[in-house]
Amino acid sequence: MQTRKPVMIELDEPAPDVAAAPDIVDAQGLAMQAAVGQMARPAGQGGIGRWVLGVALSLLSLMLGVAAWDFATGLINRVPVLGWLAAALSGGLVLVLLIWALREAMGLRRLRRLDRLRQRATAAYASGDLHDARAVSTALAALYGAQGPDPTEALDAEAALETAEAALLLPLDARVQAEIEASARQVALATALIPLALADVAAALATNLRMIRRIATLYGGRPGSFGNWRLARAVAVHLMATGLVAVGDDVIGSLAGGGVVSKISRRFGEGVVNGALTARVGLAAMDLCRPLPFRMGRKPGVSAVTASALRGLFFRG
Repeated sequence: MQTRKPVMIELDEPAPDVAAAPDIVDAQGLAMQAAVGQMARPAGQGGIGRWVLGVALSLLSLMLGVAAWDFATGLINRVPVLGWLAAALSGGLVLVLLIWALREAMGLRRLRRLDRLRQRATAAYASGDLHDARAVSTALAALYGAQGPDPTEALDAEAALETAEAALLLPLDARVQAEIEASARQVALATALIPLALADVAAALATNLRMIRRIATLYGGRPGSFGNWRLARAVAVHLMATGLVAVGDDVIGSLAGGGVVSKISRRFGEGVVNGALTARVGLAAMDLCRPLPFRMGRKPGVSAVTASALRGLFFRG
């Protein structure tokens, strides 16, 4: 039986060096910068803007309510069965809206609880108050419904908080990091494959909002729609204030072996940078949602998280 052998094609000229090729365009992560800018937009333009929006929404609600009432009463007079059906559906809509508003309020309350725990823990670390540290440890165990370490066995504030952190938060940190890596990988892949500019911005925005919600949920926040957008705005404002939205060529160089990815394809280079920016957004959300500051646990770095997320996606490493 004749065996097949590989066909060798000899080139007259040496193969071009991809690494030596000039960059097509400097990758700046424009999709993620636009997405972060959208998240950082305020809900209103100052106090007067909020008042105008509130009055307009109140007037619109009143008009819709009166129109629904007139419609239901008029329909009852003409066709009683359909009229009472419309009234029942209207009452059901009001009930659903009340339940939704209650869930949103509870979500905001849970986010505030995480923030208060972090503030109390920071104050306990600073003051060394053992009583406050034990109270924070107990509140943390109650938050997660888990049997945490006995805070009465700790002899100082740092021991009480660090023991609770190691037992309750380190497993959650690993899950949060995995969520950040998955979101960074998804944004990078979407940037590389979606040719439309606005489409990749929308994909990056949706992925980051979902990631922020998931991070808050893992730490016990479980925000609603308004709470998630408020948290996303806090993350975006923090990133823009600290100058972490812009990414230079050093990110691509450290992650993609001297910028080889950006030399092969501009979209791949943008994907790497957008993935790195998504990792920064996730780590900022991790800081805001984690109920204790990092002491026993080590805060993940942007380069390490991005490299772990994108390893094997655009390059080997």
